[in-house]
Amino acid sequence: MKQLAGKTAFVTGGASGIGLSLGRAFAEAGLKVMLADIETAALASALVELKSFGTNVRGVYCDVADSNSVDQAAKATVAAFGNVHIVCNNAGVAGGWGLDQIDLDSWRWVLEVNVMGVVHGIRAFLANMRSHGEGGHFVNTASMAGMQSEGGFHAYAASKYAVVSMSEGLAKQLARENIGVSVLCPSFTRTRIGFSGRNRPARFGPASATNETVLEALDKGREPAEIAARTVAAIRDNELYVFTHPEWNWEAEKRFAAIQEAMKKSEQ
Repeated sequence: MKQLAGKTAFVTGGASGIGLSLGRAFAEAGLKVMLADIETAALASALVELKSFGTNVRGVYCDVADSNSVDQAAKATVAAFGNVHIVCNNAGVAGGWGLDQIDLDSWRWVLEVNVMGVVHGIRAFLANMRSHGEGGHFVNTASMAGMQSEGGFHAYAASKYAVVSMSEGLAKQLARENIGVSVLCPSFTRTRIGFSGRNRPARFGPASATNETVLEALDKGREPAEIAARTVAAIRDNELYVFTHPEWNWEAEKRFAAIQEAMKKSEQ
């Protein structure tokens, strides 16, 4: 999608972090933007921050783990702006680490948000994209954790591997329909994802205790605006894989090398 001005973008997790930076980048590029988030107070603050764009930036409550909530947010977006062209399935949660420490409710919460949230976003907007025939683009936020598992066994990595796989398959299916797909794989970014338990719905039980050192590490790294700028460029060039932290590529290379070595053994 080389021409972005005048188009409409929908961004989940849009009240803060990468989502808010995507919203700002889209608005600056001349798009109409609907920011969707489960955290209503933060969403209100985000709209104040972007008030210079007037009614071209709006907000809507959205719990991405709830398909009905996503459907309602999609209807509100179409009602406000008409055809939707870019959908960023960006909302995500961390949910704890450890083979023995993370509870089943946390697994369900992470997978419902990080995996099914992407599924719900695709389902809610694909028909609209196909019907208007003006082209479109999905951006699904994964992580470098979806390319390697150096962090060990935990729900976050599993969810991000799933997002990578879904995005790869979706890109192949939609290529002939003038609808692009990008899978965004950042590493440490200043998003406060380590504190995502603040928005955990009661149906998933209380948040697990998380090591403070881990929380602090997750809140360091690159600025969300850098990630957003790279993502906008990827949309324009219809790039499938969007990487933002080349200093971590060695981890993916290590995994791919191990896979290739194992494949060679199968030929013997």
